[in-house]
Amino acid sequence: MNIYFNRTASVLTKHGKELVLRDVLSPSIGLEIKHTDAYDTDLLGTFTLETPRYGSQLDAARKKAQIGMELIGTDLGLANEGAFVADPYTGMLSWNHELVIFIDQANQLEITGFYSGPAQNAHTYISHWEELEKFAHTALFPSHHLVIKPTDEYHPQSIKNISNVKQLRDAFEWACAHSSKGIVYVENDLRAFANPTRMEHIRLATIDLANKLNSLCPECKTPGYWIKDIQRGLPCNACGMPTNQEIAKIWGCLKCEYRDTEGMKVLQFANPSLCEHCNP
Repeated sequence: MNIYFNRTASVLTKHGKELVLRDVLSPSIGLEIKHTDAYDTDLLGTFTLETPRYGSQLDAARKKAQIGMELIGTDLGLANEGAFVADPYTGMLSWNHELVIFIDQANQLEITGFYSGPAQNAHTYISHWEELEKFAHTALFPSHHLVIKPTDEYHPQSIKNISNVKQLRDAFEWACAHSSKGIVYVENDLRAFANPTRMEHIRLATIDLANKLNSLCPECKTPGYWIKDIQRGLPCNACGMPTNQEIAKIWGCLKCEYRDTEGMKVLQFANPSLCEHCNP
């Protein structure tokens, strides 16, 4: 039985994330999720740029978890923080990184779940209603909500959580009236409750966290026993030079010094097509 079975973890959010955390962690871990929204998490950063993010993605998630633990009075805390960047393959598409943190204050453990994938993060400048209608379709509106700002993405005012055509029309007219250049900026609302694609990524990151919480160290039984490093350098089948391909995974414990190596059982050599020496 998992050591967190029938234990209570706090989660601080005002964007509905407690639902997906509970759906994953309650059946897989036996963890009770207690929710609070008594602190405005927008103070730690907003996607619409009014407030810079508090530190790194991990820093912000850790801060949310710590505040939630203090508000509810638990020694276990959960939190999520998302980030949007260019995709790692072409650099041209929007990519979403989701991190879910679990803090066990009593045992001084910090375990994170992670997922990354293509984001629904469309944005553009428009000046006519017909342009906005076309954009809304490509932005998966209304299932994915929209945000509108006058002039550009740096304007301090915005209308968020636009979820139907009437709200969209009213927001567009408001933004046009306040624009200094006759154009408005529109984008997907990236808050979790307003962006089902992102919420699904949070769910997948939570599954990754659950797998780690259920992975116990063979030596001391501490949760979070997981891959700590990857040894690379599999030799090329043509020239014999080391490549960037994986030789082995190094598993390790968060508490004790126990380590284990999971070697490659099938591949002994790398395909020459993956060799930087054969294909500079």
